[in-house]
Amino acid sequence: MELRINRRALVGLGLAAAVAASSLAVLRTDSGIASSHREAPAIAGDPQHDNTDLYAFVSPDKADTVTLLANWIPFEEPQGGPNFYPFATKSRYNIKIDNDGDAKTDITYQWTFRNEDKRGTTTFLYNNGPVTSLNDPNLLFRQRYTLKRITPGGSRTLVDDGIVAPSNVGRASMPNYATLRDQSIKSLPGGGRTFAGQSDEAFFLDLRVFDLLYRGDLSGTGNDTTKGYNVNTVAIQVPATDVALKGDPRRNPVIGVCSTTDKFNGKNFVQVSRLCNPLVNEVVAPAGLKDAFNALDPSKDADVKALVNRVTDPEVARLLEAIYGIKAPATPRTDLVEIFLTGIAKQNGPIKADLNSQVLNKDAGKLRPSEQLRLNMSIPPAKDPNRLGVLGGDLQGFPNGRRLSDDVVDIELQAMAGAALSGKLVPGLTDKVDRNDKPFGQTFPYIPLPSNVAVNQR
Repeated sequence: MELRINRRALVGLGLAAAVAASSLAVLRTDSGIASSHREAPAIAGDPQHDNTDLYAFVSPDKADTVTLLANWIPFEEPQGGPNFYPFATKSRYNIKIDNDGDAKTDITYQWTFRNEDKRGTTTFLYNNGPVTSLNDPNLLFRQRYTLKRITPGGSRTLVDDGIVAPSNVGRASMPNYATLRDQSIKSLPGGGRTFAGQSDEAFFLDLRVFDLLYRGDLSGTGNDTTKGYNVNTVAIQVPATDVALKGDPRRNPVIGVCSTTDKFNGKNFVQVSRLCNPLVNEVVAPAGLKDAFNALDPSKDADVKALVNRVTDPEVARLLEAIYGIKAPATPRTDLVEIFLTGIAKQNGPIKADLNSQVLNKDAGKLRPSEQLRLNMSIPPAKDPNRLGVLGGDLQGFPNGRRLSDDVVDIELQAMAGAALSGKLVPGLTDKVDRNDKPFGQTFPYIPLPSNVAVNQR
C-alpha cells in the first residue's frame, strides 16, 4: 500500500537537539516520586497508581463529542478476592489536555476516590449476597468519587457523589453486571458523561516482543497476553467545545492528551505515573530514564536531549535491522518526531487532511515538541475503521488519537521500520494479534465489561 504523508521542517526539533548536557537534570528523580506504567523498575509494587493505557477519539455515535479514557492497575486477575481492585484514596487520577500546542496543561479532568467499607470486623466478604444495584446492601465495599474540571482560571466540581462500578466478583454475586455498569455512568452538567470502574483489559498484544523481538524469528507471536485480565477505568465524554481552544474546534481542532497519577507523600501531591502515547516508555526510553520519565511534565520533554535522541535514533529500528535484516531508515528520524513529539503535519492542503493543524493555525501558540497523544477532532469517525490507523489510510486512527480498536503494536513496529517514510508496510512484521478478544461497545464508555472467569480457565 502507498501512503501520502508530506513532511515539513520541525522548528522544535532543532531547539531540543541543541540542549546541552544539563538537560539530564530535568530527569532527576528520587524514590519518593518515581513510578511508571509497569515497564519501569519502580512501578511493580504500586499497581494502584500504574497507568496502563490512554485512549482519545471522536465518539463514533456522537461525532460532536470526544471520549477520553484511561486505565490503571495492570493484569487484574478476575478471581483476585477478597479485596479485589479499588482505586487508591489520597491520590489523584488525571486526564490532561493541551489545546494550544505549547505543551502546557490547559484543562485537567481529575478523579479522587473515597471508600465506603461496611465489612468492619464481622466478615471478609466483598458482598454477602447477590448484588443487583449499586445501592444494594449486599455490596459491602463501595467507592465513591469526585470529578473536577481544572483550568488555570480555577476549579469546578462536575461530580461529587459518583459511584464506582465494583469489581466483577462472579455470576452468583453479580448476576447482571451490565446493569451495574449502566447505573455507574453519570451525566455531567452542560452535557457529557463519565464513568469509573472495572473494565476488560482492551489492550491486545503479544508481550513476547521482549523475548528478542518475538524469539528472533517471529515464532513467538499470535497469543493475546492480556486476554482475560481486567483493569480499572476512568472515562469521560464531553462536547468538543469543552476541550477545544477558546471553546471552538473550528479555530484549532487539535488537542494533546496525557493521563497521570498524583500520589500524596505526606506533604504534597507528586506525579508518579504518566502515559500519553502507547508504548513510549516501553520501547523508546532506556531503562535508566524510565522512572524519571514518568515524573516528567510534557512541557519539559523538549529540554531532555537524552529523550529526543531516543526518538531520532530509536533502538527498536536498530534491533529490527540486526535481528530481521529490515534496514533501518537513516537518522535523524524526523518521521518519528512527528509521530511522538509534534504530530504529523502537511505543509499544504485542507485542514481535514492535516493531523496537526496547530502548526498552521493562527489561534494556536508556538508549537513546542512534547510527547502527547494528539487528536484532531475535525476528522469524523471512520465508517470502516482500519486497525492500522493512519498507516492503513484511516486518518481517524492512531497516531491521530487512539481508538480501542487501533493495533498500536503493529502500527509502532511498522513505523519504527520506516513505513511512514517509505509509504509501504513491511510484510510479516506483526505480533499476529489483530483485535481484542471481546467486542467493543457501541455507546459510552465503549470498553468491554470486565471478565469474571479466572485467566487460566479461559
